[in-house]
Amino acid sequence: MDILIKLGVVLITVVFMEFVAWFTHKYVMHGFLWYFHRDHHTRDNKGVFEKNDFFFLIFAIPGSFFMMYGIHIGIAYFPFWIGLGITVYGGAYFFVHDLFIHQRIKVLKNTKNKYLLGIRRGHKVHHKKLTKQDGECFGMLLVPFKYF
Repeated sequence: MDILIKLGVVLITVVFMEFVAWFTHKYVMHGFLWYFHRDHHTRDNKGVFEKNDFFFLIFAIPGSFFMMYGIHIGIAYFPFWIGLGITVYGGAYFFVHDLFIHQRIKVLKNTKNKYLLGIRRGHKVHHKKLTKQDGECFGMLLVPFKYF
């Protein structure tokens, strides 16, 4: 039963991170840190990396901190499992956003899956905006249902 509670904490954290990602994207990336996010919309960068990749570090720090602290005090406590949830969300986000949607590495390019196509379609709608205004973007869990 103990492991089910811990896995529940991971799952709740993953779902909560969807809200955190939406909030951060709308109010931080399309707000006061637009400088770092702008090249993701305009494609001004010439190399493999974008200034937008800086956000990877911002999101990796809390997950790493919680996991390290959780290991320090013992994985029987919640911080480790919260950190694991943040890390799982980060991995899923990287796969869906950077690999699947933006094809930084070609994967699932020719998928016929309606859910995945909905994610891709919704993200393309968001990327039509080249300014920091109207930074609304639904996440991996919500957007596909709007674009089926």
